[in-house]
Amino acid sequence: MASSSGTKDVGLQRSLSRRMTKMASTVEAGDENTAVDSETVPSSLDFIAPILRVANEIEPENPRVAYLCRFHAFEKAHRMDPTSSGRGVRQFKTYLLHRLQKEEFEAAHVLAKDDRGEIQKYYQNFCEKNIREDQHTKKPEEISKIYQTATVLYDVLMTVVPSSKVDHETQRYAKDVKKKKVQYEHYNILPLYAVGVEPEIMKLPEIKAALRAIRNLEGLPSFLLI
Repeated sequence: MASSSGTKDVGLQRSLSRRMTKMASTVEAGDENTAVDSETVPSSLDFIAPILRVANEIEPENPRVAYLCRFHAFEKAHRMDPTSSGRGVRQFKTYLLHRLQKEEFEAAHVLAKDDRGEIQKYYQNFCEKNIREDQHTKKPEEISKIYQTATVLYDVLMTVVPSSKVDHETQRYAKDVKKKKVQYEHYNILPLYAVGVEPEIMKLPEIKAALRAIRNLEGLPSFLLI
């Protein structure tokens, strides 16, 4: 009996192509060679900048997953501004659309034969290498960036893989990332940790120095001297 995996992948690629074609109908054709940096996004679309950053960073290692990230960014931008009315939005979407059309069938799979397997394997490998193996050798700011990248990859993964098809290993890594990433989030105030694990931000030398300086001052409210 012939395997249906190839048929499923062709169906998925056709689905991506149809979605791209449908969105392209509302984006005016522009100069394909217009110089636009894929991370220099219009201010109204700044929420897709982290996705494009991840795409650019992982492209040398896995161009297919980078393509899927850019496709996800384009879809999010199109949902936010379907008529491209924002300042610079039409030019940017046209640039991104042209790039996606060029990469659609050029970006080859590296780890699997289909997009669903490719992005799951890449996500698992990324988490294994950067979180399971190397997290104790990296600085907190490096770990914070790794968790941000893992979060973006999982968001993209969930647009490619139906929830019922997400394998156990991927789910396990996703739960681990969700649980631990809060320890590495940026703060504009110092977090309290009367019980539990000390947040990583409290281990930074500059934070420790600032706390020592505060403790040496007299007359401050007691809650500041924790």
